[in-house]
Amino acid sequence: MNRLGSATSPYLRQHADNPVDWREWGPEALAEAAARDVPILLSVGYASCHWCHVMAHESFEDEATAAVMNENFVCVKVDREERPDLDAVYMTATVAMTGQGGWPMTCFLTPAGEPFYCGTYYPKAPRGGMPSFTQLLAAVSETWRHRRDEVDQAAGQVAQALREQGDGLPGSELAVGPELLRHAVAAVLRDVDPRYAGFGGAPKFPPSALLEGLLRHYERTGDEQALQAVSRTAAAMARGGIYDQLRGGFARYSVDAAWVVPHFEKMLYDNAQLLRVYAHLARRPANDDAGQPFSLRVATETAQFLLDDLGTAEGGFASALDADTQVEPGGPGVEGATYVWTPAQLTEVLGADDGAWAAEVFGVTADGNFEHGTSVPTRYADPEDTERFDRVRARLREVRDRRPQPARDDKVVTAWNGMAIVALAEAGSALARPDWVEAAVRCARFLLAEHVIDGRLVRASLGGVAGTATGVLEDYAWLATGLLALHQATGDPDWLERSCHLIDTAAAHFADSDTPGNWYDTADDAETLVSRPRDPLDGATPAGASAFAEALLTASVLADATRSARYRELAERTVQRGAIVLARAPRSGGHWLAVAEAAVRGPIQVAIALPHGVDAETAELTVTARRVAPGGAVVVAGAPNSVPLLADRQPVADRPAAYVCRGSVCDLPVGDAAELAAALVSDR
Repeated sequence: MNRLGSATSPYLRQHADNPVDWREWGPEALAEAAARDVPILLSVGYASCHWCHVMAHESFEDEATAAVMNENFVCVKVDREERPDLDAVYMTATVAMTGQGGWPMTCFLTPAGEPFYCGTYYPKAPRGGMPSFTQLLAAVSETWRHRRDEVDQAAGQVAQALREQGDGLPGSELAVGPELLRHAVAAVLRDVDPRYAGFGGAPKFPPSALLEGLLRHYERTGDEQALQAVSRTAAAMARGGIYDQLRGGFARYSVDAAWVVPHFEKMLYDNAQLLRVYAHLARRPANDDAGQPFSLRVATETAQFLLDDLGTAEGGFASALDADTQVEPGGPGVEGATYVWTPAQLTEVLGADDGAWAAEVFGVTADGNFEHGTSVPTRYADPEDTERFDRVRARLREVRDRRPQPARDDKVVTAWNGMAIVALAEAGSALARPDWVEAAVRCARFLLAEHVIDGRLVRASLGGVAGTATGVLEDYAWLATGLLALHQATGDPDWLERSCHLIDTAAAHFADSDTPGNWYDTADDAETLVSRPRDPLDGATPAGASAFAEALLTASVLADATRSARYRELAERTVQRGAIVLARAPRSGGHWLAVAEAAVRGPIQVAIALPHGVDAETAELTVTARRVAPGGAVVVAGAPNSVPLLADRQPVADRPAAYVCRGSVCDLPVGDAAELAAALVSDR
């Protein structure tokens, strides 16, 4: 066994029995490389990565290959989800050298950590123009020994380029207002796939943040094209194979343009973000492809997937389900083995009549839409016989649950759990599901108890044991936003105070003091790497800076006066920096768009002052505000002066009163639910 057996990353533990003498990243590994005068072989991946498993089976489990690795390199394994800082630095180098990135990522570094050769997956034998992994190892070793000056020169040039690329977002004269947001949305809508929805072609990833941004744009402007793009994409994804039609939950992406065949791994961050989007859609009337009750069903199933399939004993949420299923003990993983069906299998489980009916409902055909004549279930129409459907679906789920199941990455990542808290708290409040809010509370309590050490966040834990990787900006941003969502959902001021502490800590340690409004992804006292990473673009998860902008903006209207103005200034400067993303790369600025839309509206604040004895959860004004308020709005209900937003706000004639403000401009209080609903959409 190598040195990974006690790691807090399930991905690293997957490699604990490799004959490769793997080490975790750290000063000891770099020092050993310097002492032996050999390069570092850095292999970066994550637990649910299919091609990571393939390369492991082909090369890292092979004794002969391992011997070459051990003799000529110090071999280091990194979980990209546990160390996003390392992943960001070396992925930038990989893309610069090869024109593309991906995982597994394979980098060769000097003992100082400077990369001089990078790539991704390498096969066991040469194919498709790629050398075999052992050929690559031999070539790198030969170059290191006999052309060392060239290696050192190249590594120094790459390191310098990485440092130069670490500049933050440039300043601009662009105003973050309606005109810029119209431009950004128009540019995004030009990329809509008119046939299958979504944006661009295959492979297709759920554009979670972009959907939320477009939905907020529609709510502010009434732009029907934006709404259509959201509703068509939401419907196409949830009816395709990328969505698990039997158990709920979305896969990471679809390999085809039509959302049919997924890459089967299911990530917490995708499902948390999509829960937020579908819950947002579920509050709308059923007048389009994704209105009620369709989105309510998808939101409900997605929330249940989080609770049932990703919930941990400690109260947090696991990172992912694997793309592969190990069908035979010790054998290689098989993609889709848990999920796919044939008509014969349906008949065997359900009988001839129900089997044929289910095949039609779920699009399971003799030819199949996947491999070897199997089909990934889809659901392009809802059957009229709902009782029969529920019975058939439950039976298929029961049988499928007895099949071999994909492995679960039990690592609890702070940022992604923060996303889950946001989604469950917002969805639970808006859709009258207090059990979801309580799940968010349990998760928040666990994170605050185990992921905060000496006032600072750690990135992840496993089995309740905190890892050693320090929290990055997105960890602070999403947990802070989650606690603000819980403050609104429960009225408890402690959530607000804990959130403000996280925001203050992040502002002190992640700011770029030379260019206010720019933020680094790592803290000023974190490990020094070849370059200090910061990526301002939104991808599968929002950029740390755009996520922190949301935390700052929301806190600016919830916090007390001593903090409010400071948060507002930081939020405005941060959103202003994001203007360049919205102007030049709006497809990569979905969360920037969502935050900017909220900022342009004020953001909207609804403070509902309740007389003594009135329950905030059942008060008609509270229910209406949570259902109708647009994304990015803030809603707080409680007794006068119980929290900062309710300071000096009183019931009217001993009846609940709602105070609606946009920024610092407030309407007269209203006591009628219909009037409140009208006020919340009056600026469209």
